[in-house]
Amino acid sequence: MDTKKILAIISAIAKKIEAHKDYLTQLDNEIGDGDHGINLARGFKAVEEKLPTFADKDIGTILKGVGTALVSTVGGASGPLYGTAFMKAGNVCKGKTSLTAEDFVAALDAAINGVKMRGKAIEGEKTMLDALCPAYKALKESLDGGKDLIDALTDGVDAAAKGVEYTKTIIATKGRASYLKERSLGHQDPGATSSLYMLQTTLEILQEA
Repeated sequence: MDTKKILAIISAIAKKIEAHKDYLTQLDNEIGDGDHGINLARGFKAVEEKLPTFADKDIGTILKGVGTALVSTVGGASGPLYGTAFMKAGNVCKGKTSLTAEDFVAALDAAINGVKMRGKAIEGEKTMLDALCPAYKALKESLDGGKDLIDALTDGVDAAAKGVEYTKTIIATKGRASYLKERSLGHQDPGATSSLYMLQTTLEILQEA
């Protein structure tokens, strides 16, 4: 996975979020501030505009740049959370112009730990971690079992999708959704959904020749 592929993934994520911003906002209307899709689309639009300036940079610098742009342009909780995730992943990829499967796993692990730290959250609290943590576990287990990155990430995406479904069955204990308590049951978490979109898009770009 070289620099060009990373830039393609980020550009594709921006387009995916834009295409689904109304749905993400609808999900957030039900249990949050009603701005997740709008805010995230604005942030990734800013990211996409900056991509040409990242063309000659290493992967760590690119990911940190994405994180910085998200923090500075996305309102609400998702800006700091996603911004931290990309910046922490960038730290792991510092100076690299290509990533191995192990590098990718390490970057995802760092991103997740960044979200946990910034959000003071753990898996099972109806947040983006309910997509990201199962994805990481499935990805790592599949790679350790001998699968290549694309097949392992396919397992990771499947696990993330199940995690999104799981968020419908639990009560929110973090963020605005936690104010609803039991009324948050039955609702799908928007952050877990946008995390799934990012993982799906990464897989789609990696599958391209």
